[in-house]
Amino acid sequence: MAEEQKQFDVRFWGVRGSIACPGSNTVRYGGNTSCVEMLVAGKRLIFDGGTGLRELGLTLLSQMPLEAYMFFTHSHWDHIQGFPFFVPAFVPGNRFNIYGAIAPNGSTIEQRLNDQMLHPNFPVPLQVMGADLKFCDIDVGEMVQIGGIKVENALLNHPGEAVGYRVSYGGRVAAYITDTEHFPDRLDENVLWLARNADLMIYDATYTDEEYHHEKTSKVGWGHSTWQEAVKVAKAAKVKQLVIFHHDPIHNDEFMDQVALNTKAAFPNSIIAKEAMTIDLMTADEPACLETA
Repeated sequence: MAEEQKQFDVRFWGVRGSIACPGSNTVRYGGNTSCVEMLVAGKRLIFDGGTGLRELGLTLLSQMPLEAYMFFTHSHWDHIQGFPFFVPAFVPGNRFNIYGAIAPNGSTIEQRLNDQMLHPNFPVPLQVMGADLKFCDIDVGEMVQIGGIKVENALLNHPGEAVGYRVSYGGRVAAYITDTEHFPDRLDENVLWLARNADLMIYDATYTDEEYHHEKTSKVGWGHSTWQEAVKVAKAAKVKQLVIFHHDPIHNDEFMDQVALNTKAAFPNSIIAKEAMTIDLMTADEPACLETA
């Protein structure tokens, strides 16, 4: 197998949910919102376009012309606000294949990305972007084939709907499951299907169980899950490595350190997502963290 064909790297550019939270209290884990890059067999896949997408875009300027495949889980602000600041999309000669499911109100991913860049919300319309943007509507449950890479999706439990993704290549699997709320009486069959026997599961653990069920500030119905539920899913789906993701903006570095300790005690092969962290899925036995910053 050629060296490029052995590639399956997952890199985190934005790990927060709801709103970006840069500052002295979030330096170690990062403050940008959701954006995960997967380099698979020479192909670049990008999941969500939160503020982390801007950072990714700046690093790609030295690699143009380029092509990438962008998959959106949904279009809440924290997952699309980086798109208008994604510099490579303004450069002719670049090509981006952009995938998203149609929203409950019938709007496509193209319409939603376009609308956030209309006056009076933004000064520059999407049409100014000089790259070749190919928008692709996908059905829930539809598989996208990119060479030897399979990208599957399933519906998640989130207000306004969202989808999770399962990426398979070379006998390795990464599941990207964010913006989903667990059910009170059972595990979500769609989540289990996405995560089944995955080498890596990236999971929305915005809250702790204590925060989620708090008497006065309950988060029930807000569309997010907990690290305790992430552990349940990881065990039930026989996941090799769990990545806690979509951190609440009020959770500072010290809070995340404690979440890391608690999660690892319950599921030893777990890690908290940090910006600049890269995980190599082609490592022989277990996924290996290559770099954190």
